[in-house]
Amino acid sequence: MLPAYVLLDLETTGATPLVDRITEIALIRYEQGQEVARWQTLINPETPIPPFIQQLTGIDDNMVESAPLFREVAQALMAYLEGAVLCAHNVRFDHGFLKNEFKRIGINLRQKVLCTVKLSRRLYPQHYSHGLDAIIKRHQIHCGARHRAMGDVEVLAQFLTLANRELGVAAVTEAAAYLLKGPALPSGIDPALIDDLPESTGVYLFYGENSLPLYIGKSVNIRARVLSHFSGDHASTKEMRISQEVRHIEWIETAGEFSALLLESRLVKERQPVYNRQLRRERQLCSWRLAESPATRPLVTLVREDEIDPAATGQLFGTFRSKRQAVEVLRQMAETHALCPKLLGLESGKGGCFAYQLRRCKGVCAGREAPELHYLRLQQALAAHRLKTWPYPGKIGIREQNPLTGHTQLHVFEHWCGLGSVEDETGLDALMIAKSEKYFDLDTYKLLLKALGQMKSEIIQLPA
Repeated sequence: MLPAYVLLDLETTGATPLVDRITEIALIRYEQGQEVARWQTLINPETPIPPFIQQLTGIDDNMVESAPLFREVAQALMAYLEGAVLCAHNVRFDHGFLKNEFKRIGINLRQKVLCTVKLSRRLYPQHYSHGLDAIIKRHQIHCGARHRAMGDVEVLAQFLTLANRELGVAAVTEAAAYLLKGPALPSGIDPALIDDLPESTGVYLFYGENSLPLYIGKSVNIRARVLSHFSGDHASTKEMRISQEVRHIEWIETAGEFSALLLESRLVKERQPVYNRQLRRERQLCSWRLAESPATRPLVTLVREDEIDPAATGQLFGTFRSKRQAVEVLRQMAETHALCPKLLGLESGKGGCFAYQLRRCKGVCAGREAPELHYLRLQQALAAHRLKTWPYPGKIGIREQNPLTGHTQLHVFEHWCGLGSVEDETGLDALMIAKSEKYFDLDTYKLLLKALGQMKSEIIQLPA
């Protein structure tokens, strides 16, 4: 199939490479189509194996207690992988665990990979399922130890042997070569730079011929997302133009997705990249502010973004990208709830409003409805659009931490405004006393509202 490849399978304590650990490794190495080595070992994961996993794999804590640690077998494993393509069923799972285990001991694993799930789909497109159990059943493969590492590796070996016999070595080789074909990188992009892209959360910046970024994006896997831009299967004209114009790539790793979202939003507004439109700050952002008294005219006033008091968001209703959009929404609201356009400032003149003549206003403008009742109905109509009141007495910090690297970021907010971010509490004092300019930003408001609702991050109430 390939000059040199390794069929590999892992058993683990769970499904998350960042927190779970390897309990067993098995592999068979092939060169020029011939098996040249096979190797397997249990691994002490240095953490208890969950009962469900013990039942699934048959590997329990007693079996791995005296097994070697990963760092003790790392060099032997590297020797088996050297110069070969790593092949596994759902290879991103196994590759992710190996990369994280190697990273824990200071080694950056760089390995070409081939997914045998994708290979099965390409070789046998007439079949719906390509999981290992489906392949075993479809090809009537004997498996003596399902969910043990070497047992599953031997299933893959039998599958490739059957595919070579049924479809021909040339067809299998062609399919493998197609799946290994890398992205078409733009001219000027060093392939070595692509190899350095981390498989972690953060923000990436694409540059063209000058120092202004073309595009800024975020991802929980920077490497995978960046490579997707150069896949050749562009979903839009914008994607194609970005891939053609990019000449340099930078990235910033963050402690987690919330940190990446905040950083992406800030950088887009600061740097104004040409292909980021959604997150650019719209200077026409505005909101309706309700008058405090039913006797005030008009009852609502349009407030622009730079006029918004972050401490008084509870008195604001809606966030609109333009005055035109805000007026249209208010006009529809008046029609739906039989509110008076004249009192809302949508119509001028004396006497009853035109909507009252058409019986679409209850007549507050003609003395037919009490102003207090009309004001109450307006409040009820606006309720669904009300911005949230800041739910804390003062500043808060939201801490996010990468469980693998320990990288921590603490983001400070007050009245929905971001005051800044620090890596840890040592930089907090300077941030707390700094006279940060507060301004309301819709994207920050939405991100923070979602983060507070999910309550996944650690929230710290800070002193004034």
